[in-house]
Amino acid sequence: MQKVLEEYGFESGDCIISPLGNGLINSTWLVERVTAAYVLQKINQQIFKQPELIAQNIRLIQDFLAKEFPAYLFVGAIPTATGKDMVKIADGYFRLFPFVNGSHTVDVLEQPAQAYEAARQFGAFTKRLQGMDIRKLQVTLPDFHNLALRYSQFESSLINGNKERIKDGKQLIENLQSYHSIVEVFEKIKNSLVMRCTHHDTKISNVLFDGGDKGLCVIDLDTVMPGYFISDVGDMMRTYLCPVSEEEQDFDKINIRPAFYESIKAGYLSEMNSILTDTELNSFHYAGQYMIYMQALRFLTDHLNEDIYYGAKYPGHNLVRAGNQARLLEKLIAFNPTAN
Repeated sequence: MQKVLEEYGFESGDCIISPLGNGLINSTWLVERVTAAYVLQKINQQIFKQPELIAQNIRLIQDFLAKEFPAYLFVGAIPTATGKDMVKIADGYFRLFPFVNGSHTVDVLEQPAQAYEAARQFGAFTKRLQGMDIRKLQVTLPDFHNLALRYSQFESSLINGNKERIKDGKQLIENLQSYHSIVEVFEKIKNSLVMRCTHHDTKISNVLFDGGDKGLCVIDLDTVMPGYFISDVGDMMRTYLCPVSEEEQDFDKINIRPAFYESIKAGYLSEMNSILTDTELNSFHYAGQYMIYMQALRFLTDHLNEDIYYGAKYPGHNLVRAGNQARLLEKLIAFNPTAN
């Protein structure tokens, strides 16, 4: 740690370092000095093979917003004493961010107002970057939300995966196969959707809130790259609508909370309504089906492939996750937002 912090001009012993947050990908610490606090992160190179692409994207976005929207709160990387956006040592890639005083994150979404604020912040982020040349953005995770590819990987797991798991998972496999029309819709509409600067990981913990639970800005920008709005809206629906997470084993607890649906829609459209096309607006509800189905496929694919991507904390963990998301998909398909 000290070797990294020395790159930023910190002297030995002049700060306190402690773990921060519950992130599953990168390792994060709070660095406290007498004069200020910072957030230090180590990038997970098992996921992000080229960390320099992340730094390039964040710098591009930071420069654009500083010029076009100087009042917009953007938590960009602090450069080292030599002007670098990252520090590379034998242990990996590290970067330092300012800690926003008075801010906090939310791990468990409890109120519709929080969903509204988060959706508004993700909408504001994409809207502010409307004028940026997204062709300059690097793709940090190729095909991350390519539903057709995820279905193809699922099909491959049915051929090459663990035969016993394929047999035991027959009912869920057939269930997910029955929803293939969601892939067909994606293939039909994707060329009509506008490629935008999209966050791609819109869980509630990636928004900073102030003391009054008003949204301040979005954070964790490693997955920011060109994409479709259905990725952001869909991921919010997937993670905000249900009162329990994808880890829940009691599927009777899985349901859609109408007030949270309306809050996502109202918050996001408060920023994005004026720039979304008719095709995009008509695809708003589909966005949730798209993301939930994709995650169900990914969990089941990993289970059949013997948990090589997500890992498993207990036997059948990814099978449970896949079943959880399949039930959530069923609930969303049955949900009629116009009736609420």
